[in-house]
Amino acid sequence: MSQANVEIKKSGSENNASVLRRFMRKMQESNVIRTVKGKRYSERKKSKLTQKKSALKRIGRRKEIEKLKKMGKFVETKTRGRR
Repeated sequence: MSQANVEIKKSGSENNASVLRRFMRKMQESNVIRTVKGKRYSERKKSKLTQKKSALKRIGRRKEIEKLKKMGKFVETKTRGRR
């Protein structure tokens, strides 16, 4: 990841609004905001161990459901989703 430093210096008689405007323009040109917003919801990769554990849990749940279905004790509920 490359970091971009945006630096703006206020000249002698420049007002705060124009400094802020120049700063925002530089930020948009450097694409800092776009990259930050793109990374906002990204998640870390799960480790191999946690992937294996969750896979084993899923397999166990499926086996338990199949066992209950064979005995006739499993009642399927409506799945949530689009209507």
